[in-house]
Amino acid sequence: MSKKRVFISFAMEDKSLRDFLVGQARNENSPFEFVDMSVKKPWDSAWKTNCRTRIKGCDGVLVIVTKNTKNADGQLWEVKCAREEGILIKGVWGYRDDKPGLLPRELEGLRVVYWKWDNIANWIKTL
Repeated sequence: MSKKRVFISFAMEDKSLRDFLVGQARNENSPFEFVDMSVKKPWDSAWKTNCRTRIKGCDGVLVIVTKNTKNADGQLWEVKCAREEGILIKGVWGYRDDKPGLLPRELEGLRVVYWKWDNIANWIKTL
């Protein structure tokens, strides 16, 4: 089975969580694997065009949800873009014990699960 192309959407303040997730996928005991298509750094003024192209080429978008998400304009735009393009989206809590009280409007209806290998693996299998 080929690796799925997954766009990881995260607030820049949570870049270390994205790095950790990518590292988990590389672990030989990991039950999931994917090709990381996330934006690692902000692009120039054409970033939305570049980002949309990247998202459209993915099988799914995994959104890392933390308290930083509500103020992460880029991340919220990525989620909106994925919805517009009909790409499957799943949210994972960045921190089990430090979840935001309310989700931003852009995440309404998004199913957010705990960051566990099985939760991520099961979602990737549906892509």
